[in-house]
Amino acid sequence: MNDFSGIAKILIGLGIFILLMGILFLFLSKVSGLGRLPGDIYFRKGNFTFYFPLATSIILSLILTFLLNMFFRR
Repeated sequence: MNDFSGIAKILIGLGIFILLMGILFLFLSKVSGLGRLPGDIYFRKGNFTFYFPLATSIILSLILTFLLNMFFRR
């Protein structure tokens, strides 16, 4: 039998991380205008809609980078 405990721990950690990120995005969308910033690309023509949250992605990336560097810096 192979020992899959290492892979299992990684999958559980990823699952918890995805759950927490989902909850965070759910609350952020209700609280602030995050997702509707001036740099976000939104195009609608007829029944076709294209939305790409460019500015929102950059801001979230900067915030997460800062937080993760604070917690995991050695």
